[in-house]
Amino acid sequence: MTDFLLDDADRAFRAQIKRFLQDELAPRAQAIEDRRDWDAVKAAVRALGSAGYLRLMFADLYQGPLDSPGLTHATILSEEAAYLNYAFETTIATALSCAYPLHRHAAPAVRDRYLPAILDGEAIGAICVTEPNVGSDSAGMETRIDFDATTSEWVINGFKRYISNASVADIYIVYGITNPDVPAQRGMSAVVVPAGQAGLSFPRNYDFMGRRGCIVGEVELRDCRVPADHLLGERDGAFRIMLGMFNFERAILGGSGLGVARSAFDIAVAHAQQREAFGQPLGAKQLIWDWIAEMSWRIDAAELLTYRATKMYDRGVRGKDLMKEAAMAKLVATETANFCADRAVQVLGGDGITKQYGRAEQIYRDARALTIVGGSSEMAKYLIASRALPGIRPNL
Repeated sequence: MTDFLLDDADRAFRAQIKRFLQDELAPRAQAIEDRRDWDAVKAAVRALGSAGYLRLMFADLYQGPLDSPGLTHATILSEEAAYLNYAFETTIATALSCAYPLHRHAAPAVRDRYLPAILDGEAIGAICVTEPNVGSDSAGMETRIDFDATTSEWVINGFKRYISNASVADIYIVYGITNPDVPAQRGMSAVVVPAGQAGLSFPRNYDFMGRRGCIVGEVELRDCRVPADHLLGERDGAFRIMLGMFNFERAILGGSGLGVARSAFDIAVAHAQQREAFGQPLGAKQLIWDWIAEMSWRIDAAELLTYRATKMYDRGVRGKDLMKEAAMAKLVATETANFCADRAVQVLGGDGITKQYGRAEQIYRDARALTIVGGSSEMAKYLIASRALPGIRPNL
């Protein structure tokens, strides 16, 4: 790796987290993949929390050796975790996406009640945005959040799907409409819903082609009530919270894509060097040579874009000023992961599509989700173009 944008402290952190994950995640990765072992996931999350690695985004709460912890280091963590097991990385990335608005927007008493457990690895978080008719376009959100002044409670009614950590999370952040008479961007709120609340249920979990061990499912809320102080930020002000979370999430997904791409690349390179065909190493064939070269330059490009976005964030860039860079990081890194996963399987041939000969087929299945979750590649292109063509509204 070249990591032009990382400094010596960042590189030392990468070496440290690599060793940690080799000890705590690598021995559990097969159980997570083969048996969808949630106990293995939880054990690795607890180990990360106990070691302080889930506090990297929160400088005021961090107690480790880094002088300036931030999104760069959280992204390095995600990259190295995804290199070993992307399903596990999805779990911690979602937990961090839940911790982020809790830290920034929750009332102090609510933040102190729920945030420490997530950062210590003792609790899991979930974010509830997507609905049957709502994906990239939040304007169609149907979940309603009403205030009952007689009991001083928020009452939530709605149905969410494709929610990571559904049914196993301890804390849910739910987005919904508090003012249906204005556009969703001006009438959306977010509330904190702890597990076990009356009216909170989980109709089903999904079976995906990849990311085995990552639990994703449906969340239903029927007259689910939470206290008034469980509102995040201000009433009708959650769209800005969501935008900030998406920038954070897209940069983290850049790290996820990088980890998956690097894992596929290393498998392809090892096979190209070891396998002989027609009296030569497979890698001596011009077509294989070309594939390895393209995988390499794509990974370097993804790395530069990803850590440009994280370094900008760590220097205080926020909101629309980071939107294009975060979208570029997510787009290029996740598309690179898919390219590298596909080429790795092709380099391995029959070995690439069997479980008996390594992880190439797992990586191929896992990578496919990356260009969809956290905003599709098409949505990322829209965000990038919207900054270059600010005066034009595209026909989506």
